[in-house]
Amino acid sequence: MRRTSESRVACTALVALLAGCSLAPAYQVPPIPLPAQYREPAPWTEAQPSDQLPRGSWWTLYDNAELSALESVLEANNPDLAAALAHYEQARAFDAQVRSQLFPLVSGMLDASRDRQSNTRPLRGSNQPNEYGAYTAGLQADYEVDLWGRVHNEVSAAHAETEAAAADLASARLSLEARLADDYVSLLGLDREIKLFLDTVAGYDKALSLTRTLHEGGVVSGLDVSRAQTQLDDTKAQLSELQAQRALLEHAIAVLVGAPPPGFSLPADVTLIALPQIPAGIPSTLLQRRPDIAAAERRTAAANASVGVARAAFYPDISLSALIGVQSTSTGSWLTAPSAYWAVGPNLVQYLFDGGLRRAELDRAKAVLDESGARYRSVVLEAFRQVEDNLALLANYGTEYADQTAAVAAAQHTLDLSLEQYRDGAVDYLNVVESQVVALATERAQLRLETRRLRASVDLIRALGGGWSAADLEAGPRAAPAPGSG
Repeated sequence: MRRTSESRVACTALVALLAGCSLAPAYQVPPIPLPAQYREPAPWTEAQPSDQLPRGSWWTLYDNAELSALESVLEANNPDLAAALAHYEQARAFDAQVRSQLFPLVSGMLDASRDRQSNTRPLRGSNQPNEYGAYTAGLQADYEVDLWGRVHNEVSAAHAETEAAAADLASARLSLEARLADDYVSLLGLDREIKLFLDTVAGYDKALSLTRTLHEGGVVSGLDVSRAQTQLDDTKAQLSELQAQRALLEHAIAVLVGAPPPGFSLPADVTLIALPQIPAGIPSTLLQRRPDIAAAERRTAAANASVGVARAAFYPDISLSALIGVQSTSTGSWLTAPSAYWAVGPNLVQYLFDGGLRRAELDRAKAVLDESGARYRSVVLEAFRQVEDNLALLANYGTEYADQTAAVAAAQHTLDLSLEQYRDGAVDYLNVVESQVVALATERAQLRLETRRLRASVDLIRALGGGWSAADLEAGPRAAPAPGSG
């Protein structure tokens, strides 16, 4: 008896020891060479170490109430964001489904029937009754002993995929928020261009009146009137093109915030948004701030755990089953001690031949791990490129803007001189037209440069990961209400 007890203790200890075994490779994040700092300098004062982008609402850096309101509506009504949230909820449900394998499966059964045997049943005993009752009630528990870590690795892979889905949701949210901000600053840029052209049309109309007056007085020829009319009509045509472009951007913004374009409009706003100071930090922080990087890393971890699942398939599956209940032919003795029955024991299954199936599954799992690691490195390198690109754009746009401002002032001075000399009869109207063309082109170029700088700053924030961080994976993503709610 003592020897039997010792054997049971030894078997229990062995099972507990093996249950902690895992055949997955030791996971290591794919190595990436990290530079100490970004190559391109930021075009503003260096941020303090404690500076961070605003958590979540990064667009508040632009200090624009309309943009903030639109971003809030996008959060509540954008259908693509709602779809990304639903995908994340699917991943969470699958994670819970896989995790349930860690626990025993307990089922209950209850059967009550009245049966009649056939008189011609083969091998029927002479003393068996024609009719009898069958009453059974019981509980059954089944549990897989995870000796090789298959279940635990499946759970680890599912959890990593859930974290990747959370990062996908954050990435989709950031992309939509940045697209909305980009469209909105582009819309404001067009508003400023439209105002410039409206003012220019008014100025050209006055110039046309001047040439007509001078022509009627015999001072200038009809050619000057024709040139002035051509200049005015061409500028009006360009104004119509700008208004068409604005309508398209307005429609795009409507779709982003989940509104039908026919009933959506934004008032014209010629206010110039100030270029915000964006703390870029150091390159290593990018790995924590980019949700797409986090998603790629989590999928690499999931692929690593899946290798352990594929390796475990080479070893036998062992499960324990236990059954207990009562069984009787009559209700009167159903719940008495003599009606009790039970069964307990292990079950072992081992493939003896599978035609190379398990080897192929293992090779596939290893290839998926290699692919995931390569994709992770690609995502990281692309992230560094995007940050460097936008830092370079902002730095060079700053220099270009200073030069363009000087060019605008010089062109306006030239136009003023040419108009004054034309009134005095010192030059013909062709000089005025040339000065008008240059003045309009330089001022329009300055307005477009202002818009490009703002768009580059939005792209930089998107490249830096917005207000997201890797800690959000554990905290869970912010929920987005279904379209039409809120």
